[in-house]
Amino acid sequence: MKVWVYAEEEDDKPASSTLELVTKARELGEVEAVYVGSDAAALAGPLGEHGVSAVYTTDPGEALPGVVGAALLTQLVERHHPDLLLFAQSYDGRDAIARLSVALDRPLLTNGTSLAVDGDKVTVGNAAFGGNVLVDTTFTCPPPYLAAIRPKSFAAEPSGGAAATVEAVAAPAAGRAGEARVLERHVEEREGPKLEDATVVVSGGRGLGSAEAYEPLVDTLANLLHGASGASRAIVDAGWVPYAKQVGQTGKVVKPKLYIALGISGATQHLVGMKGSDNILAINKDGEAPIFSVADLGVVGDVHKVVPKVIEAIKAKQ
Repeated sequence: MKVWVYAEEEDDKPASSTLELVTKARELGEVEAVYVGSDAAALAGPLGEHGVSAVYTTDPGEALPGVVGAALLTQLVERHHPDLLLFAQSYDGRDAIARLSVALDRPLLTNGTSLAVDGDKVTVGNAAFGGNVLVDTTFTCPPPYLAAIRPKSFAAEPSGGAAATVEAVAAPAAGRAGEARVLERHVEEREGPKLEDATVVVSGGRGLGSAEAYEPLVDTLANLLHGASGASRAIVDAGWVPYAKQVGQTGKVVKPKLYIALGISGATQHLVGMKGSDNILAINKDGEAPIFSVADLGVVGDVHKVVPKVIEAIKAKQ
């Protein structure tokens, strides 16, 4: 099977979600990548190390990457006939796969959390009804198959391959949508590691009681542990913290070595985003809270009494 991965870049290197897809793709067959950006050579080494043999690339200039990506893929698919195209469930990935689906007249499966191939059949698994039901869907259309996968669904692991070859392709005509221009870019301000890449995540929920409690409890503990701070959907919807911190089915998926849930009841929507963590510590005054069903260690108590003691103990050891 010939598998293509729509590669994306972060800080002049392949995005972690791209490397996760490449790692999974190499289990399925020959892996190549398509990258819409200005410096594919910088990505060729890491991509090759994870299993990519070739990268097709074009520079979108000021155009929207997803628009150019879909046009480029439409052109390349007709020439190279890949069997399966994988995209990260990201802003640009979703933009490109939707446009490509229309251009190729092919169905697409999105929000995937698993991927399996049996002969020429490709099956994508995802969570439905707030994560209460896991659904496997198999393509019955002719290839190429189009699938978007949620970040952290697979682990990124290098295979020791050589740098991928890079083939520059002239930017294709993208129609009226290609006339849109990116005028400004704003980078999210943050301290410490990215939420989705952090090895330690401390998240707060409605049990904090107020927005004012977030910084002294959640942020302080996260900073002491050199981690990132997250949140449940409830307090994001309440306006206590920005959406960028939301962990869950409609937020970010995290798989840290340690996940600490402070005052989070553990609705299924939230569990979908963090239950893959290596170790889960939950602190909640409700001993029947669902979060304890996935926790490795649970503390039944008031976060306003327990967490300051934890912070005090950590500071004493530094």
